Amino acid sequence: MAQGSTTHGSTIGAVSPTVGRRSAAALPEMLKDSALFALVTLGLSIPVVAYRTDLGQGTGLELTGRWGVVAGLCLAVFVLRLGQRLLLGEVARRREAHRLATVDAAPVVARAGRVLGPLTLAVALTLPLLATLGSGGLSEGRYWIDLGILILTYVMLGWGLNIVVGLAGLLDLGYVAFYAVGAYSYALLSTVFGLSFWICLPLAGLFAAAFGVLLGFPVLRLRGDYLAIVTLAFGEIIRLVLINWVDFSGGAAGLSSIPRASFFGIPFTAGEGGFAQTFGLSFSPMHRIVFLYYLILVLALITNLVTLRMRRLPLGRAWEALREDEIACRSLGIDTTMTKLTAFALGAMFAGFAGSFFAVRQGFVSPESFNFLESAIILAIVVLGGMGSQVGVAIAAIVMVGAPELLRNLSFLKAVFGEGFDPNEYRLLLFGLAMVCMMVWRPRGLISERSPSVRLGGRTA
Repeated sequence: MAQGSTTHGSTIGAVSPTVGRRSAAALPEMLKDSALFALVTLGLSIPVVAYRTDLGQGTGLELTGRWGVVAGLCLAVFVLRLGQRLLLGEVARRREAHRLATVDAAPVVARAGRVLGPLTLAVALTLPLLATLGSGGLSEGRYWIDLGILILTYVMLGWGLNIVVGLAGLLDLGYVAFYAVGAYSYALLSTVFGLSFWICLPLAGLFAAAFGVLLGFPVLRLRGDYLAIVTLAFGEIIRLVLINWVDFSGGAAGLSSIPRASFFGIPFTAGEGGFAQTFGLSFSPMHRIVFLYYLILVLALITNLVTLRMRRLPLGRAWEALREDEIACRSLGIDTTMTKLTAFALGAMFAGFAGSFFAVRQGFVSPESFNFLESAIILAIVVLGGMGSQVGVAIAAIVMVGAPELLRNLSFLKAVFGEGFDPNEYRLLLFGLAMVCMMVWRPRGLISERSPSVRLGGRTA
């Protein structure tokens, strides 16, 4: 026993100098790589950050140099890249291989997700009350309620796309097209035919699902990059059709004067028969805002419930089998054609519901609201949250949508960086930096592990 211990200690002593020599030999290469990253940052910063345009004394613009900010960014990138190489290099990965094999942080994150799920739901249910108490009144808390509506809209869109990308493994870069179909379906049905929101809502979902099937047929044999290109083209085709078909969609000007939603036939008006008078309340325009908040909360929870139930059905297990290996899926006798079409249709249906809500909330729709950036944001929410994880998608939507909006109000940063500092200018920069850090340290998403949909036999320890 003592001999084994001596041998083990001598092995460690023999390996440590070797590891040290390897680290010293790799240091110049790490410095060179970090300098290259800083040089690329300099090239990207010159047209974006180096100069700020201000209105001059006349009619032209004046350029104000910000080379100090550029130097700070390059230095920060150099230090971060060097730290990454030192922490996540080959030597560190080999040293940590045994520890990562025995102690994985993923179950810990998964357990944290199970705790954050009910906590987030409790906050969502009481957000109007919390905003009222924190701001001193219902009208004063409108900003937080509007922010909650925006976050829940993206949560619902993320859960809908999670069916296509996270469960079925089909990369969709044109998901915003179904969002647009739902919005324009409600706008046209309500303005032209005079249908109410509660009739247009399921119709908008059915129209979006039909477009999902229409997209699914041409891409039955495509996967990976080719599927991404086709879905991206589909999203752009829908947007260009809405811009150029003026008689149908109003063109680039969009559609306005869209009727608002009612509380099951009771309008939110101040007159007789309105919501306030019916329930004996004093009239406030915030009644409609709170109603819209709980409406999108219910729609999002329905999306989550349906997705969780579908995962346990044979169709949901077929989605996951298709995601893992399509050839093995076919060898088991699963109809991959129907599996793909149902994934596209169901995901598109929830996007249509969200689009219908977007139209009734805004009262105006235009093609510019459904560009590729929206699809990219929704896909980023699914990837960063963890593909297939419902809780992870919700947390990612809160972080990606709520954090940039809150950054607009960080006026105290002016005391640190000067009066000329505008936090909104660096909002997307910090947003991109957070995404890069996320992909480096947790490439599989915030919550990359989840419990199996179906277990064979008893539950494992």
